[in-house]
This record gives sequence, C-alpha cells and structure tokens, in this order.
Amino acid sequence: MALSNSQYDSIIRDYQKQQLQNKHEQDERVARVYEKIPVMRELEDSISTAAVRSARRLLDGDSGALKALREELSDLREQKELLLKANGFPADYMEMHYRCPDCRDTGYVDGRKCHCFRQAQMKLLYAQSNIEEIVRRENFDTFSYRYFDDSVKIPGVGETEAEHMREVVKLCRQFIEAFQEEKGNLLFTGTTGVGKTFLTNCIAKELMELYYSVIYLSANDLFDVFSKNKFSYQDDDEMKDMYEFILDCDLLIIDDLGTELNNSFTSSQLFYCINERLIRKKGTIISTNLSLNMLQDLYTDRVASRIMSNYRMIPLYGEDIRIKKRRKGLD
Repeated sequence: MALSNSQYDSIIRDYQKQQLQNKHEQDERVARVYEKIPVMRELEDSISTAAVRSARRLLDGDSGALKALREELSDLREQKELLLKANGFPADYMEMHYRCPDCRDTGYVDGRKCHCFRQAQMKLLYAQSNIEEIVRRENFDTFSYRYFDDSVKIPGVGETEAEHMREVVKLCRQFIEAFQEEKGNLLFTGTTGVGKTFLTNCIAKELMELYYSVIYLSANDLFDVFSKNKFSYQDDDEMKDMYEFILDCDLLIIDDLGTELNNSFTSSQLFYCINERLIRKKGTIISTNLSLNMLQDLYTDRVASRIMSNYRMIPLYGEDIRIKKRRKGLD
C-alpha cells in the first residue's frame, strides 16, 4: 500500500495548488481591507519600512536595533488589529490562512510528513483500492433489517435477530457520536455473512466523512505490512510510514482476524499493535469468526486479555445473508 512516484507527485501538486489558492484568497482579503480602510495601506508600508530601517541599523552594528524594532512592530500591529476590529474584520483577516496550520500546507513538518499528508495518502490509496466505492454501497443508508428474522428469539439472548441488530446499529452510532471524545474499541464476532464487515464499513464511512483518518485492512494485509516492515532489507520509507500510520491513525479496522497464517510473529505483532494503539488512545475495530476462547488459544492470553478489558464485544447472529438472499430472491 505504498505510494508510487506518480501518486506522490499527485499529492504534492495538490499542496502546490492549495498554496496558490491561499495566496489568491489572502490577496482578495487584503484588497477588501484597503478598499474599506485606505489608511491600512499606509500602516502596512510603515511596518515594512520599520523592518528595513532596523536591518540597516543591525548591519551598522547597532545592537539595540532589534529590541527597538520589536517594540515598534508591536505598536504598529496593535494599531492594525484595532483598525480591523473597528471595521468588522477579524484580527487575522489579512494574514495567510492555511488548510493545515501545522505544516502551512507544505505537507511536511521538520522534514517529516505531516498528519495531513498521511491522510491525503490514505485517501488516495482508498480511492484506488475501491474502498470509497464499497462504503458508498455499504453504509447506514443502505443497511436493511429485512435480512434478519424477527419472529424467533435467539436462544440465550432473548431477542430476535432483527431486534438484536437494531441494538447493534444503535451501539455503532453511539460509537461514532462519542468518537471525538473517546476513540473506543469494538470486537464484532459471528459466523461468516452475518454483517460484521458491512457494519465496519458503515462506521468507516461516517468517520471518513468527519475527516478522521481510517485504515481498513484484512488481517492478511495487516500482517503483510508488519512482516515487510520488520524483515525487508530495503530502505522503504513508504512502508515505514504505512506501519507508523497503522499505529497512529484515528481508527484501525482489522477485518477477518484469524484467517491469516498464524505463528509466534503474528501473535506478537497483534499484541504490540493492540497495546500500542491503546497507549496512544486510538480507536480499533476487529471483526472475526473466532470466539473469545479461540482467540485466546490462537493469540495467547495477553492478546485476549487486552481485548476483553478494553473492547466492547458485539456478537452477531443468524445465517449467512448471501445465502438468504439467494434463497428468498432478494437483491
């Protein structure tokens, strides 16, 4: 899931386009102020003149020039802010405004990719892997209860499949609503085809639309990234970025845990991933066909303990929906 050169260039071009737009919008705001407050142009010229005059004094060896400049500029900028406010403009109206103040729309902070660059990277990879198309099809608006029985109570649960699913959807919406304050963790369990992946897609779509960074990976793809990061002898910065973003994105979705080839490496990496994201207070959703006992047997007690202690466990019931559709002729 690393970026190709053309993909990287595409993101950089977007930043360059944003920088030009920022400058154009600033020029328009400045022109608007000059039209309404003609004296502002003179004040801006005074600020520029003061800076040039101070630079000359510094070159001439005047050690007090910098202090004098700071005092003069502070006074001039205070006059500028008062004029703006008196005429109904915000104090920073004439300044450059950025889409991402952290990197000032360059994509980099101290030589490292900004969080907004990583989000742009994931959005591009999502678009090219058809994830955005999937969540357009699988979301709360397209979710239907007609595939869930509403006549027979589930043994040991006391609800029908439809009643239980309504409660599950309610929990999913609560998870989304609380995400800003508390990036929680969910574990969906159940047999194949009962709606685990569909529900994770519903949550992913809602949070992506709220501009949270979301990574959706099958268990196989997740451990493939971990393996390449640990054992690849090539200096692959993009893979390292991907590994770090898996640990630090707002929401990580691990689909079909248990379908990958399991060994001591996958168990240790899963524990590290889960534990590290808990430490960083990031949200994680895991879907699996395995029971808690099977998870414990497959991934060690430490993994099972972290999940049981920190995840909201949501079991799903019923037959494979795809089989139901074929049997009932539903689309």
